[in-house]
Order: sequence, then C-alpha cells, then structure tokens
Amino acid sequence: MTTGLLEKGGSHDQPQVVLYTSYVEVLDRVGLVPVLLTPAHSPAAMRALMNACAGLVLTGGEDVDPRRYGQEPIEALGSVSPDRDRMEEAALAIALERDVPVLGICRGCQVLNVHFGGTLFQDVPTQLPNAARHEQAEPWGEAMHGVRVEPGSRLGGIVAPVLRINSFHHQAIRDVGAGLDVVAVADDGVVEAVEARDHAWVIGVQWHPERHEASAPDGDPDRLLFGAFRQAVLQAAEAG
Repeated sequence: MTTGLLEKGGSHDQPQVVLYTSYVEVLDRVGLVPVLLTPAHSPAAMRALMNACAGLVLTGGEDVDPRRYGQEPIEALGSVSPDRDRMEEAALAIALERDVPVLGICRGCQVLNVHFGGTLFQDVPTQLPNAARHEQAEPWGEAMHGVRVEPGSRLGGIVAPVLRINSFHHQAIRDVGAGLDVVAVADDGVVEAVEARDHAWVIGVQWHPERHEASAPDGDPDRLLFGAFRQAVLQAAEAG
C-alpha cells in the first residue's frame, strides 16, 4: 500500500510519510496485512517489499505531475509529489510484471491510466466545465452521484450495474491508456473505473471505497470490492 509524503511536518519541519488510517483499517478488516510503501524507501527496499507482497493498493493523494503524461501544468493544478510519482510507477511496474492484484483508488486510478500511456484532465471544473460536481462537500462516507458499471467487466462481476458513490477528485481520466478498458462512468460521462485487459486482477476506481466500507452493511459494493481484492491477493499468494 502506497503513502504520500509531506516535505515538511511536525514541530521540526522534517519530511513525513502520510496516509489516512482508513486504508490500513479496511485491509486489516478483510484479513490482509497492510505493508506501507513510501516515497522515502530506496529503490532496492521498494523492490524487496514488493517482491514480498501479493498485491498492491495505490492510494489517493496529490495530483499526478502532468509532465509524466506530456503536458505542462495549468494554473488549477494542485500539489504534486515527483518522489511519490516515481515510487508508485516503479511499484506498479513490479506488480504488473509479477501479475499480482492491483487496486487503484482515486489518485491510484489515475496513476494506473498514466502508467498505461493515458492522460488526465488536470482540473475537471476548468477543462470539463459542463461536468457535474466531483469534489463533494458532503461527509466522506456519503454517496454523492451515480455510476454505471459495465456488466461484463471484472468490476461488473463484483458490484451491481448501477452504484451511488462518493466523489473527492478534481482530476479525471482523459485519454484512456492502451490496455485499459473503461468499466464505469458517472452520469455526466466522467470515467469512474478502469481495468487492465491483459492482467489477472487490476482495477482502478475513482471513488474512495475505504471511506464508506467501515460503516457499510454486508452486500455493500465497497465491501464487495475489498472482499474481491482479498480473494485475488490470497490466490496470488498461494500461487507463489
């Protein structure tokens, strides 16, 4: 599981790694052991950790640097973290090479798309002015808008064809990366989920399933998604 990086934090203004505890709690709750992969790890340490794990969660956080997909930053771009971009790109490459399950959440979905050669809208309100609101003011466990899921997709085999989801992003997938399929869209057409065509279990969702799962009932789509990820990870671990 990846973390972010604060360049300055604490009483001594020193770099810190950061991650909402809900990511750790939700994986622990489904019976997985979360291991934190940080921008502070050396490439060798990162590879050693990845080789010891049977899955990868790319978490939410800062904007992806647009230079990674061939664009110059626009004024509405948020904060970026080149160190995090490099770490997640390397970790994802290893995960795909080993064909272990990958779950991308919010930023993680965008990281997946950029890895496969896709691009992003750097700011939805600026570049898609007719889109619905995608940064909710509602509490983070509340659903905000609808999503349509492709029934024949891997995601469609986990959740229902119509969902209500939360929404905490101002960036979104623009050009879809080669080898990825769009498997969920919002009511306004914004891409809300992708999955890799040639890998066993690689799914990216634009919403935050970990923010709702803690209080969700059995059968809730967010709980089903983490349950499916758990099963895929256990199968990967057994396969060695």
